[in-house]
Amino acid sequence: MDTITALTTRVSSPRLDQPGPSDEQLDLLLHAAIRAPDHGLLRPWRFIVLEGEQRERLGDIMEAQLLEDQPEADSRSRANARNKALRAPTILVAVAEVTENHKIPVWEQVLAVGAAVQNMMIAAYELNLGAMWRTGALANSDLAKGMLGFAPKDQVVAYLYLGTPVGNLKNLPDDSPADFIRTLP
Repeated sequence: MDTITALTTRVSSPRLDQPGPSDEQLDLLLHAAIRAPDHGLLRPWRFIVLEGEQRERLGDIMEAQLLEDQPEADSRSRANARNKALRAPTILVAVAEVTENHKIPVWEQVLAVGAAVQNMMIAAYELNLGAMWRTGALANSDLAKGMLGFAPKDQVVAYLYLGTPVGNLKNLPDDSPADFIRTLP
């Protein structure tokens, strides 16, 4: 698949199964990530790769974050939170470890990590891997950031779920770029 085809046909894969990416594929995804645009060459991206039982540790973090927001959460809600970490064979956590008070503003550093995640999603699609970019309350939780080894100033940009797509991929609308172009007022 050529790059333009991958860019114009990529879709997210909400249901993922084994196998996850091989070590070689993970290496390719991470190489694609670190080639993202990065104003000032700050290299703000940090990645945690979770596979196998390591995902259960993320489940612990997901449950802790739920209990922080909902201290009275019942056992079913707690189990649902934990099981989110098992929805894919591989989860890659992408974090912007930002440099504050720098000439490159924090928002640009976070965008650089977003571009890194997008590069990984395109590369995964080209490698016939399924990918789903997830965030939610967990991405903004200082408790979760701390449990992942980051400071409150840092920003979780993605929990990138990776694996083999299951079922049919959804069809996206056939939008025209012209629908999104504006003129100056």
